[in-house]
Amino acid sequence: MQQSRRIKLTDYAIHLREKQKVKHYYGVLERQFRGYFSRATRLPGNTGDALMSLLERRLDNVVHRLGFGLSRSQARQLVSHGHITVNGRRVDIPSYLVKPGDVIRVKNRPKSINIVKSNLAEHPGEVPDFLSRSDGELPEGQMTRLPEAFDISIPVQTQLIVELCSK
Repeated sequence: MQQSRRIKLTDYAIHLREKQKVKHYYGVLERQFRGYFSRATRLPGNTGDALMSLLERRLDNVVHRLGFGLSRSQARQLVSHGHITVNGRRVDIPSYLVKPGDVIRVKNRPKSINIVKSNLAEHPGEVPDFLSRSDGELPEGQMTRLPEAFDISIPVQTQLIVELCSK
């Protein structure tokens, strides 16, 4: 019988695993991730916190965090199929960056409203502090402020990602 031993991970493997976890969680590809990272390096303050803030501001993520989609992939599909408007304009780009004050609303169509209302009924979940939601005739949400480090929904060590991507 062959016995399997656990191999100690290298520093590179630990850093890479952390980055891959974030990429998979938010559903972004390597090129998009590099773009977010380069943008985060140009922002003032902690690069890791800025990177996570940018990823949290993606429209597909905001739609998911508001509860309009049960998963990030379903939220991404809702956005790309045109069920969501931002400030009254149809936006079908999942990577659209939501700004504070933007109003995210479900399109005024029976199909769109039914999908979102059934999702809200099935999983009413809590809305994070940087977002507010009103469940009226047309479900809508608003980004009240930029997401901070404590608003991030995934346990991640951003410093490891910054170290890896800065090489």
